[in-house]
Amino acid sequence: MAQKRSKNLGDAEIKQIVEILDGWSGKLGWELLIDAIEIRMFNRYSRQALYRHERIRHAFALRKNELSGHDGNVRRVTSPQLQIALDRIARLETENKRLDSENSRLLEQFARWAYNAHTRGIDHRFLNRPLPPVNRGQTTI
Repeated sequence: MAQKRSKNLGDAEIKQIVEILDGWSGKLGWELLIDAIEIRMFNRYSRQALYRHERIRHAFALRKNELSGHDGNVRRVTSPQLQIALDRIARLETENKRLDSENSRLLEQFARWAYNAHTRGIDHRFLNRPLPPVNRGQTTI
């Protein structure tokens, strides 16, 4: 019997996968990530499908790089509440680093677009024009 095709990766699914990476601890590899995604999202994606999305690819590389810098000694405390707080802080710090990196990439892209617009003679007034209204093709009876 053929396996059912997984749902296409949209913005919500990509966000969920990036959040999985933000909270990742321990060894990280594509197969481990695919297994974790299947457990949490009930869909199995291939490495190629995940790698095709820049946000996932970049978050994976950042997390892998950060985890390789650690010697594996994760700080453990006796108080469960304190451990939960430390885990949350670590996840939020990872998310913050990823968002800073994404923001930098978007600013670089904006600078590239601004330069290209300038070389084509497009001024800021043209670029800042509002979008045209959406024509949904509704008819009046």
